[in-house]
Amino acid sequence: MNTLLEGIENSPYNNAGALYGVDESNISNELLGELAKMNPVKRAVVMNKIAGSQVQSKGSRAEMEKHFRELPAHVSKQLKENDLRLADTIVYSIKPVNSKTVKMFEPQDAKEVGLRTISEARLPKNQVLLVSGIILLAGVSATTGKEDVMRTAFNGIENIPAIASGEFSLKANKKAIVPEGTSNRHFCTENFNGVPAGYYKLSNPRLIHDDVNIEFTIELGTMAGIAANTVLFVGLHGTITTP
Repeated sequence: MNTLLEGIENSPYNNAGALYGVDESNISNELLGELAKMNPVKRAVVMNKIAGSQVQSKGSRAEMEKHFRELPAHVSKQLKENDLRLADTIVYSIKPVNSKTVKMFEPQDAKEVGLRTISEARLPKNQVLLVSGIILLAGVSATTGKEDVMRTAFNGIENIPAIASGEFSLKANKKAIVPEGTSNRHFCTENFNGVPAGYYKLSNPRLIHDDVNIEFTIELGTMAGIAANTVLFVGLHGTITTP
């Protein structure tokens, strides 16, 4: 079989054509010849994979599949070879509110259970994240000690007006996923039935590649009314490539 299509019939992904760099609009005469050589059953399977006409994926997985063409070449190759797969995840970080500007991911950060899931504000090699939604929660720690921060109870930001009236932005490799000046009130979900606390679903999901800096910045207009030892939880929810 043509190397471009080799393995496509066994791909576990909808929209596999995008992963393999081929769709109904760019099938060459050479590929048509290869399709003609297949038995009818295999040809139908391959065409369904190219056209994405089988039962569709749901949620952030479906959104990830729409962005297959944007994956780095080394990640795309490993997905085709089943060395990587797709998985649900929340990449998170917890930081204290010590000033009007809170940077949730920083180069000096170290991965640690209960505090953050990544080191140096970067995804590990071969892990690419499709950010489908963002979670922002707040809590008051008993002390600034690490153990107390880890066991802080987090809730929505509705009852902390200074945080709710603030703004946030999300960038990856200096490119905006959510632009500066976006209101934190997107995370006020207390009266939204069926929506997790503090969850903001992105209408325009975007990829974060491996080994690029992630910047999530919260800007507050005032610190008035924010209790001492207040800490923030930010989670980037979506689908990630993983071994």
